[in-house]
Amino acid sequence: MKIEISEVANLPSRFGTFKIQSFKEGIKEHLVIFKEPLGNAPIVRIHSECLTGDTIGSLKCDCRDQLEYALKLIEKEGGMVIYLRQEGRNIGLLNKVNAYALQDKGLDTIEANHQLGFKADERTYEVVEFILAHFGIAQIKLLTNNPRKLESLKKINIVERIPVVIDSNVFNEGYLKTKKEQMGHLY
Repeated sequence: MKIEISEVANLPSRFGTFKIQSFKEGIKEHLVIFKEPLGNAPIVRIHSECLTGDTIGSLKCDCRDQLEYALKLIEKEGGMVIYLRQEGRNIGLLNKVNAYALQDKGLDTIEANHQLGFKADERTYEVVEFILAHFGIAQIKLLTNNPRKLESLKKINIVERIPVVIDSNVFNEGYLKTKKEQMGHLY
């Protein structure tokens, strides 16, 4: 795996003052947002890009709420968000919008992905282990509800799973129910 690594820069934000570093893997440029001290087992949130949620504030998902929750927690306690460029569970923005259109017609998020010829979740997490090794991190407290993230980190000792409990709304209730019931998400 050939990865280019940027310098570290400061990032003052509305959530706190962080440091950032970018990791370029092929055409994908991932971002690490971190607050020191990282400690022996830092809090880590692996967050996949969601333009509609993270940037525009879509109410169809809980992505922005999870990201903001993580940034506020990391501002207080230290740790990092690994922001992976895997839009729409790694099917890309165009296909994500097509999946949204299918959801508007009554399909759930998994059925929509299958209709488009994709698995329920196309994301991968190999780069996460590379990033954590770059920071000299061998064990973490993982901020997630997704069991696939827990299973995918083979070289990292997860000493604790911290749940991300976000209130639902009328627009994302079905989405959250599908994640829990069909994808095994934990709360």
